Amino acid sequence: MTFVLGLTGSIGMGKSTTSAMFHKHHVPVYDADATVHALYRGAAAPLIGQRFPGTVIDGIVDRKRLGAQVLGNPQALKDLEEIVHPLVRTAEKQFISDQASLGTALIVLDIPLLFETGGQQRVDAICVVTAPADVQKQRVMDRKTMTEEQFNAILAKQWPDRQKRDHADCLIDTSQGLEFAEQQVKQVIETYRHATGSVARILLDQKDHPPHA
Repeated sequence: MTFVLGLTGSIGMGKSTTSAMFHKHHVPVYDADATVHALYRGAAAPLIGQRFPGTVIDGIVDRKRLGAQVLGNPQALKDLEEIVHPLVRTAEKQFISDQASLGTALIVLDIPLLFETGGQQRVDAICVVTAPADVQKQRVMDRKTMTEEQFNAILAKQWPDRQKRDHADCLIDTSQGLEFAEQQVKQVIETYRHATGSVARILLDQKDHPPHA
């Protein structure tokens, strides 16, 4: 049965680049961030517009306007998550179900806040993308729109890298160049492409035998 590998890592660790490497080697990847972006242009837009007036322009959520209403407001953030998270979960389950039905051996769920949202239960194993703290900070601060205050605020919302590594089944160190990182990705693929997962099977069983009302 399809093996579901969770891919995560803190800001600046190189997770997006690593995710692209899996895709390059023909491993289907579910991108949680891309799903959110799509929802902001689709199903989530009217719901967000109703809760946060003035944040939807021409049917598309304006992320800057939304951020202005949510930033520093825990209740607003909770309300937003209650709108978006169920829609993201539905898309994620559909992705797993579709790939399992195709008989895909290995898939990746690229989820930035996998640990922080309790995603451990939704994958068969977890791969953490990591790098030394100084490398991470340099990468993030090289972004033109990033300030140190913003960087620290983002880190405060994420599990520390050490904690993520402690809970990982495998690691990909991106601090030694793209070639070294890709070799690690290949090793991970080889390790898990023949493994048997349970997440997809449970999901399919639930679809075939839904709980009685």
